[in-house]
Parts: sequence; C-alpha cells; structure tokens
Amino acid sequence: MNSCDKLIEIVEKLRDPNGGCPWDLKQTHKSLIANFIEEVYEAVEAIENQNYENLKEELGDILLHIIMQAQIAKEEELFSIEDVIENISRKLIERHPHVFGKVKVKDEKEVSENWENIKLSEKKRDSVLDGIPHSMPALIVAHRIQEKAASIGFDWNHEKYAIDKLFEEIDEFKKAYEENDKIEMEKELGDILFSVVNIARKLNIDAESSLRLTIKKFENRFKKVEKYFNDNKLDMKKVKLEKLDEVWDIAKKEE
Repeated sequence: MNSCDKLIEIVEKLRDPNGGCPWDLKQTHKSLIANFIEEVYEAVEAIENQNYENLKEELGDILLHIIMQAQIAKEEELFSIEDVIENISRKLIERHPHVFGKVKVKDEKEVSENWENIKLSEKKRDSVLDGIPHSMPALIVAHRIQEKAASIGFDWNHEKYAIDKLFEEIDEFKKAYEENDKIEMEKELGDILFSVVNIARKLNIDAESSLRLTIKKFENRFKKVEKYFNDNKLDMKKVKLEKLDEVWDIAKKEE
C-alpha cells in the first residue's frame, strides 16, 4: 500500500459510523470550507517565508481536505477520489496538446492562450472571463481577469504603457479629490489598484505576495518603533509626528 492509499484508508476509518471519529463524522462539504481555505493560506505563507518544512506539513493538511471532501462525496454516491484523479489526469492531457499531442508552441504565452481557448470550449462559456471565483482576494481576481483578457490579445505590448496608465489614473483621482467627489474618488482609487496589479502582472510580480511583503515589513518596523517608546517609557500617542518619523527611520536603517 502506498502513502496515498494509506491516507485514504485512514480518512475512511475516521468517517466510519462504527468506531470512527465523532468530529469527522459530523463534517459536511460546507462545514469544512473555512478550515480548507485557512490551510491554503497557511501553505501560501510557508511559501512566502521559504519555510519548506512547514510547507510540507501544510500541503499534507490540504491533501487531507481534498481526500475528506472526496470521501464525503463517495458516501453521498456523488463521486470518489479515483474520479477526482481521473478527471484531473484527463484534463491535463487535453489541455497540453503540445506535450501529449502534435500541437506546436513557441513559448509560455502560446501555452497560456491555448489553455484558455481549450477551457472556453470545454466549459461552453460565453466569455473568457467567466469562471473566476470572485470570493478570492480582489488583487488575485484582478490579476486573473487581466491574465485571461491578455490570453486573447487584450493587453499592452509593453509594461511602460501600463505604467503610463497608472499615472493617468492617479491624475484622475487627484481631480476627484480636489472636487471632493467621494464617489469618483472611490472609483478612481479602484482604477489605481487595478493598474498597479496590471503593472505587477506585466513584470511577472505577484501583487498579492508583494503587498504581503510590504505589510510584513511595516509590521516589523512598527513593532520596533513601539519597542523604542516602551523601552524609554514614552507614550506614542503624546509624541509629535516628527519624533515618530525619526524613530521610524532608525528602524528602517536597522533592516
């Protein structure tokens, strides 16, 4: 018995009404959603931190959720884990005709275009943008929408045009700000964020991961500032902004 078969057997035992685990037996497809999402984010964090020992553990947790979902489906006579594996295997072969067939491609861009065209045909969708889960973080949704639009040629041919577009959107935001038009400010701020994601995509930078790095950097610096004031028995709320900036710059230089 291989490792995967052993895990499937363990999950079946956990879900066995005769001697299984009461908690596992109570779970449904929906009840596991929150934990499933949490495990994916923990894996993402491990990747971003380059903690591969942790990543190994988190991938195991994700695999457990996949097998658990499949086991519940099997009990409901919907499908089995074997059906899941067979389906993804077939999909990979069909969507890689340049590997498993006779289609020729010259680069990654053509592979992506072929992938989206095949998906569009398979799913019988009206738009190449259909099928993107909008429950994902907005930065990821923006990236995927832009990526899909680009797969059929709707894209700048150079990142400099995307950068120009960003400054255009900033100017429009400034105009709305000067006119104190809150509705337009909200729209233009969204356009700025969308443009930033577009630049990141053009430069092969993940906007979500990039923002997470900045958040982490800010947290580290801010905690150093807090420590400085705590060590010196000073109340941050009563200190002038100039002093806060001075300590912030010291924390920044220490990195």
